[in-house]
Amino acid sequence: MKVTSMRIWVDADACPVVIKEILFRVANRTQIPLTLVANQMLRVPPSPWIKALQVPGGFDVADQRIASEVQAGDLVITADIPLAAQVIAKGATVIDPRGELLTGANIQERLTMRNFMEVLRSSGVETGGPSAISSADRQQFANQLDRLLAKRQ
Repeated sequence: MKVTSMRIWVDADACPVVIKEILFRVANRTQIPLTLVANQMLRVPPSPWIKALQVPGGFDVADQRIASEVQAGDLVITADIPLAAQVIAKGATVIDPRGELLTGANIQERLTMRNFMEVLRSSGVETGGPSAISSADRQQFANQLDRLLAKRQ
């Protein structure tokens, strides 16, 4: 099941381990190049299809690297809404670690909500963070990934 001319990019600093493990298996099975981008050194299994790219520390350095390297037709795994908006504009596909497909049709709504929550937090309102990844989230991610790869064959 080889999918040609597609790369998978992972915003890896905040990507859950269970999601990375799914991606490792997919990269080896499909022979799609997988690149994890992070500010810290990451351990990845030995594979010609998987590499980790460490970028310097700093605000959004990993995001900027992904945004500069991604091409139309690539797949990006991120929960970062501004990064998702950037790569969608370049023609890439985005799935968040919970399996939600982010598209040109829903990204503006997500950006608006993210900015609203940021305003609330900066004014002192406790908004809490996202819940832990559940087994249902993991399954939804795997299913969404399989659907996307099946479409691209």
